[in-house]
Amino acid sequence: MKAINNSLVLTEVILAVLLIAGVLIQTPKATGLGGTIGGGGDGLGGGYRTRLGLERQVYWTTWVLAAAFLVCSIVLTYIKAHNLA
Repeated sequence: MKAINNSLVLTEVILAVLLIAGVLIQTPKATGLGGTIGGGGDGLGGGYRTRLGLERQVYWTTWVLAAAFLVCSIVLTYIKAHNLA
């Protein structure tokens, strides 16, 4: 069980780094709160626009990484709470 615990900790660290990278490389939708409320100066009429191509893939990959991180954290918490490690 110790090997599983160690592998889950390593997996969680890798997922955390990938999740941080995924959030940081996403393009912002608007220029802060002023762009969302005031519509910004880009002529798009607000802060909302659809994601296409690579931007869409990065968005969904970030969600998958977040879900995997959550599951890994819950499993590690369960292992620690029940003294299985």
